[in-house]
Amino acid sequence: MVEEVRRQLAEKPGIRDGKEKPDYDRCIAISTKSSLQEMFAPGLLVILVPLVLGLFFGPSAVAGLLPGILVSGVCIATSSANSGGAWDNAKKYIQADLCEIDDIIKGKGTDEHKAAVIGDTVGDPLKDTSGPSLNILIKLSAIFSLVFAVVYDKSAWLLYVMKTGSSGCSA
Repeated sequence: MVEEVRRQLAEKPGIRDGKEKPDYDRCIAISTKSSLQEMFAPGLLVILVPLVLGLFFGPSAVAGLLPGILVSGVCIATSSANSGGAWDNAKKYIQADLCEIDDIIKGKGTDEHKAAVIGDTVGDPLKDTSGPSLNILIKLSAIFSLVFAVVYDKSAWLLYVMKTGSSGCSA
């Protein structure tokens, strides 16, 4: 993305003055492609962990995995959403000239405001994307676990073979 912006600025110097329009579509395409590539591994994790666990250890193992995903996911999602909102509100609070320290109002341009802007930069993605996306992770894990529940039950013999060393089939 940085290289694309640099390229556009070099090829179209009028962008800086507002005389030329940047190629927004190219930047959006780069961002979208990168986002999809970065979501591939977490998507596989959501699908494969319950499936592999169920195949090797049976439905009881998946039944133990799901509450762990639920409890930890809800805690992290709630924490992300709340802390992101707090950082966003802190910046708004300072920009409204409501922050007073030692009878001095700490508004825009102060070190406190600069720190709040940095905090908001971290907080916005937390409250807008990270927290809500964990909700999707929890739901997908549960749905895939339920969809493959029949497979887990039929593959429970893998657990039996691992425990006993015998396939249970007679010759």
